Amino acid sequence: MIQQESRLRVADNTGAREILCIRVKGGSKRRYARVGDVITATVKTASPQGAVKKGEVVQAVVVRTRKPFGRNDGTSIAFDENAAVLIDAARNPRGTRIFGPGARELREKNFMKIVSLAPEVL
Repeated sequence: MIQQESRLRVADNTGAREILCIRVKGGSKRRYARVGDVITATVKTASPQGAVKKGEVVQAVVVRTRKPFGRNDGTSIAFDENAAVLIDAARNPRGTRIFGPGARELREKNFMKIVSLAPEVL
């Protein structure tokens, strides 16, 4: 579960390495974000040659969470880390590569470009 002040690893090649969630999108009372939810975040660490700079406010979609979440078929899945992919206003990824696995729930939330770039979808 991702909430305000949660730190996430960035799973793409935009240059950002770590982001801090400052808002979960989807209503003023919304507290937690799960896989496939969009958050507003600020870049905490970034590589010097990257397209994104430290302190920049960005939109991101959560692709992995440590908190196990259940699926309709009865299985549950959890990942080793919390990770997100930076997106633009058109909900397309800002980077050209995605690192690490993504969850199948991204397909249901219409992030098809992220699903196609991910090396593995679990």
